[in-house]
Amino acid sequence: MSWRDFWNGEHAIYVSPRHKALHYRRIAKDIVSQIPSPDAAVLDVGCGEALSADLVARACGKLYLCEAAPNVREKLRAMFGHLGNVAVMSSEEVEALPDAALDLVVANSLIQYLGRDELAALLRLWKAKLRPGGRLVLADVIPPDVSPLTDASQLLAFGWRGGFLGAALAGLVRTAFSDYRKLRAQYGLSTHTAEGITALIAQAGFEAIERVPNFGHNPQRMAFRARREG
Repeated sequence: MSWRDFWNGEHAIYVSPRHKALHYRRIAKDIVSQIPSPDAAVLDVGCGEALSADLVARACGKLYLCEAAPNVREKLRAMFGHLGNVAVMSSEEVEALPDAALDLVVANSLIQYLGRDELAALLRLWKAKLRPGGRLVLADVIPPDVSPLTDASQLLAFGWRGGFLGAALAGLVRTAFSDYRKLRAQYGLSTHTAEGITALIAQAGFEAIERVPNFGHNPQRMAFRARREG
C-alpha cells in the first residue's frame, strides 16, 4: 500500500464525523484568509475531501481542487459539481493548466508525503502556473523535532474544544493499530526545518518568503507564504 492507496480507500484518520467537519471548515477559513481578491483563481493541491470547499468557492473567482486519489475526486464532484466556479482535477490535469493562470496555490498537509526531489519539482510547476506576483502557501509543514506524541496532544486539545474528546481518545487507540501507523513506520513523513524549506522555496523562484500561522488545529507545525518573482 502507498500513501495514495491509503487516501483512496476507507480510513479512520478522522476520529468522528464532527472531527472531519470541523477540520475541513477550519482549513477552508484558513484558505479564504489567503485569497488576494474576489476574482482570484485558486488551486488547492492535495485537498482531500474538502467538505467546506463551497466557502472557498464563494470567496474567489475560480477554485481548482486537485486530489490524486480517484475515489476522493468522485466524492468531490458529487458534492461540488453543481458549483460553476469549481473544477475537480487530477495532478496530470493541473500540469496541463496554462502557465500564469493562477493567483494562489495552497498545499496544506501535503509535503510530508513527498520526497525532496518530488517537492522541488512541484514547486517549479506551481511557480509556472502562478501569475507574476501570485502567492504560494505551504501549510502543515512538520518540523524534525515534532513527535507523534505532540500531534496526539494537539488532537486531544482540538477534541476538547470541538466537543469530540471521547472520539479523539478512541481514535488514537485505533490509529495505533491502523494502516496509517504502518505506512508512517514504513515510509516515514518528510520533515523540514524552517531554514531548509525556505531555501527550497527560494530555489524554485519564489521571493518574499515568510512564516505565517499554520492552517488547522496544530500550531506546532509550520506554514510559509511566498510570492512568485516578477
